[in-house]
Amino acid sequence: MSEIIYPKLSYEVIGAAFKVFNNLGYGHNEKYYQRAFSEELKIRKLDFEREKEVDLLYLGKKIGKYRLDFIVENKIVAELKVLSDFRQRHIKQVLGYLKQTKLKLAIIIYFTKTGVRYRRVVNSH
Repeated sequence: MSEIIYPKLSYEVIGAAFKVFNNLGYGHNEKYYQRAFSEELKIRKLDFEREKEVDLLYLGKKIGKYRLDFIVENKIVAELKVLSDFRQRHIKQVLGYLKQTKLKLAIIIYFTKTGVRYRRVVNSH
């Protein structure tokens, strides 16, 4: 059995998402969930960067950039989505983020009609 990466911090991040949903409910634009999530992370006294730009390099040259919704405690990438189901492209997206940042864990948080759903994505490299 493999060890869970950052269990306490993950619990806080996911808990922040549930708190946001409990207060806002469903039906808002992603940017409003991001703003509320930001406020909830502050309440929880978690250090974070929002809309962090990360360069994509090829042979030392910048060929593009990623914009990550959140990096929490410089350990977890948190990506917020307003959708009803998990999408493979979101997993690929955060795997790219993890590879480029060399972080170990991302959590994709979905705000759906029926509540918060999430998926943990681990960087195996």
